[in-house]
Amino acid sequence: MRKPLYKILYVQVLVAIVIGVTLGLANPELAVAMKPLGDAFIKLVKMVIPVIIFCTVVSGIAGMQDAKRVGRVGVKAIVYFEVVSTFALVIGLIVANTLKPGAGFNATPESLDTKAIADYTTRAKAENISDFLLNIIPNTVVDAFAKGDVLQVLFFAVLFGFALSALGKRGDGVRSFIDQVTHVIFGVINIVMRVAPIGAFGAMAFTIGRYGVAALGPLFSLMGAFYLTAALFVFVVLGTIARLVGFNIVRLIIYLKEELLIVLGTSSSESALPSLMEKLRRLGCSRPVVGLVIPAGYSFNLDGTNIYITMAALFIAQATNTDLTLTQELTLLAVAMLSSKGASGITGAGFVTLAATLAVVPTIPIEGMALILGIDRFMSECRAITNIIGNAVATVVVSRWEGELDKTQLQAALKGNLAPETVLDEA
Repeated sequence: MRKPLYKILYVQVLVAIVIGVTLGLANPELAVAMKPLGDAFIKLVKMVIPVIIFCTVVSGIAGMQDAKRVGRVGVKAIVYFEVVSTFALVIGLIVANTLKPGAGFNATPESLDTKAIADYTTRAKAENISDFLLNIIPNTVVDAFAKGDVLQVLFFAVLFGFALSALGKRGDGVRSFIDQVTHVIFGVINIVMRVAPIGAFGAMAFTIGRYGVAALGPLFSLMGAFYLTAALFVFVVLGTIARLVGFNIVRLIIYLKEELLIVLGTSSSESALPSLMEKLRRLGCSRPVVGLVIPAGYSFNLDGTNIYITMAALFIAQATNTDLTLTQELTLLAVAMLSSKGASGITGAGFVTLAATLAVVPTIPIEGMALILGIDRFMSECRAITNIIGNAVATVVVSRWEGELDKTQLQAALKGNLAPETVLDEA
């Protein structure tokens, strides 16, 4: 029997988003006061993210019981990430140079109010590549979990997984315990997801109430170009990859509608990470591959963020009448490829990454970030949605490469013949 509409999560989230937008337009002051609801939901999800990443990565590596196989999957994932990320950067570069959304602003760095972006630029200038690499190693294991740093937890989980795998049968007890903990944590997530509509309402009401639709007018050209570019990337680039692998990108998007709506409401791809992993296993991807690719993808495969960085950087250059040579634009692309790594799925991470990129490419005035600060929240939603679709496609592709994709289950799930809400106990 089908659930009544009012009991379906994505319907609840969609209604909550509409109510949030309505409140933001009707009573901005009250809407802004709803911000704690969105923040609380994101904190609830982030509360279990480190444990989920640790358990799934360890289970994936230990489950393979072959270091060469783990390395093979890791290499394939990284190669895929880098190739597709490069496509995202290049597409952003081409569209920004073609549409020129920043042309005609004629802004000068001296005339901009940079107080609001001071915190972002200070942090960006304080970090360099060596700092980033060193930061992957946590001060202590507890510190990695306490801060919820995805890269640090991932680093420790990989080491732990290899060590557990090396124990052979002696590690069976630990593996069984971690598997049981994983099931419990996903049970917690199922409970947390029940309040997702409340979180989406609070976050969307705050966004509209704080910034207002009218604020989008002067910068609509950049927003429109960014959303158009993200759509081209998803339906053309990812759509082509999906077709080659044997599935339809539109069906995948429909299959992930609950997660995408939650991301739309909260502007955070992390809010959908646990249920995304569950659904990809339900889709026919093997548990080890999901456990390795998704956590890594959340740090190294941020297609939406890559598009945003190049387009926002070129927008600032155009708006401040800063001419860039082809060499400078290619340098920007190379720097963005590095700076985007490790940007988490939290709201505003893309803005911080943009600041880090501009700090390394001094040709573009970093003060120009003040031009787009007001609309960054609106673009954050598109970044997060593109990121999550990109990581879902990556997982299916790597599973196919490894011969660990159940094609029959894939087609059945995409056609709606399987219940994706079911918590997995197998695989």
